[in-house]
Amino acid sequence: MTQPVAPTAAGSALSVELSAMPLALTLVESHCAATLRQRSATLLKRHLGLVMAECLYIDGSGRWLGRDGDEDQFDCGDFHHPYAHVIRSGKPLTLSVADARIRLDHPGFQAQVATLGSALHLHIRPLRGVEGGREWLGVMLLAGTSARLKALAEDTGMAAFEALLCRLWMRLAREQGERHRSQILQDSLAKLNDGTRRQALADQLAEDLLGQSAAMQALRRHIVRAAETNLAVLLQGETGTGKDRVARAMHQLSARAKGPFMAINCAAIPEALLESELFGHGKGAFSGADHAREGLISQADGGTLFLDEIGDMPLALQAKLLRVLESGRYRPLGENEERCADLRVVAATHQPLREQIKKQRFRADLYYRLGQFPITLPPLNERRDDIAQLAQAFITDFCVREGRDEMGITPAALRLLYRRDYPGNVRELKNVIDYACAMTPNGADIDTYLLPGEQDSQVADSSLDDVAAPVEEMPLALPGDIDDLRQTLRDIESTIIRQRLRLFGGNRAQAAQSLGLPKRTLAHKCQLLELDIK
Repeated sequence: MTQPVAPTAAGSALSVELSAMPLALTLVESHCAATLRQRSATLLKRHLGLVMAECLYIDGSGRWLGRDGDEDQFDCGDFHHPYAHVIRSGKPLTLSVADARIRLDHPGFQAQVATLGSALHLHIRPLRGVEGGREWLGVMLLAGTSARLKALAEDTGMAAFEALLCRLWMRLAREQGERHRSQILQDSLAKLNDGTRRQALADQLAEDLLGQSAAMQALRRHIVRAAETNLAVLLQGETGTGKDRVARAMHQLSARAKGPFMAINCAAIPEALLESELFGHGKGAFSGADHAREGLISQADGGTLFLDEIGDMPLALQAKLLRVLESGRYRPLGENEERCADLRVVAATHQPLREQIKKQRFRADLYYRLGQFPITLPPLNERRDDIAQLAQAFITDFCVREGRDEMGITPAALRLLYRRDYPGNVRELKNVIDYACAMTPNGADIDTYLLPGEQDSQVADSSLDDVAAPVEEMPLALPGDIDDLRQTLRDIESTIIRQRLRLFGGNRAQAAQSLGLPKRTLAHKCQLLELDIK
């Protein structure tokens, strides 16, 4: 039987060295620098008989020392505490607690050592990285007897422990920095991708919500952002600006797109029936209620409920709607049990609700609840650059709908459309185009005299022609010996303008309109050409 071999002196030394490996492993397994500092302080205090052990770190700016789990910070340039001396000199510092209390006037430091006995000593060591440059990491604070601290200062094991601590600290700090930079990059890419996605959705909306003006581009971006949320949306704007289209577009882009889209015009339904339309009713709830009926709130469950002209909703019904928005619960007419509805409300109005609130015609609490995401639609007068695109789209739609051949619109007619006022906004423009298309002969384009409201002016022009017959415009006779083209063109332009002013009795507005010029341009030309007719 083999006898066990007695340990040699070398084996005993190796055993002593290996006994420290579990302690080192504890440090190596730290997942972050803060955990490493806490474990290091715990090991030092537990195995070396110290009263206090703590590692403080220098923040990213290099100006402050921080403590893990504490908001206290120490200014590296403030010499009222010993940490600044150690960092500035790069050398360890040992002093008694009694001296520290007398000589160092720093509230944070005094609070840190307040529980230590006056006979104890403090030993503060600077901690610096040793890889890729000796950058500052922080300081180590040890508190114990003078003899114990002196022995540690001369112990090679303590030097090895400090070296391991700094190496691990540097590695974790570098990894944390790389993770932070990677996260910043990921966030930047996510924002870029998110912005690209949103822009793509906004561009997709341009197929239905026509217009390339700045106002329309901003509106489409707002719709995309609103669709990403579950907030109640309040659409405000003049009549005819397309609030119903915006509501549908928002629903189609939202997470509820597969759910129902239910719409109701609060101004088009009598007050006595509006509550039943919204909340539904049970059988026998009122005279004529022969059977139960689901309301729009129930039908919109899982989707979107669009309340158009919300400003016309009766006050009593506003209170019930507010409860639905706040709790998701409602009660059909004539029933005792409440029901739940998961829906998103989009409301619209052309009325100034704030004025309605002052007149006590609209509840302020409902206004603020509906207006979680307010969107204002621009009137057509603020997006005149879109008139040409809208007009052509309406012409195309009319031709497809009515089975007509393709038609266009003359530049003169388009100029008139630009100059019109549109109290009815896009809806009015559509009606104007539909009428003009219906009046345009096959094979022709829409011209000025075909636009509704222009016939009267044409009749007026005809009557003026009759009155002004003696000064009817005559064909211009061009001189045969033209030797100055610029002057000849000026003379021709002067003749045309003079004749047109005489035709309209000196009315520059009508003359400018007949020539397709802005009134200011005609006035400027009159001044340059020295025409006296006013």
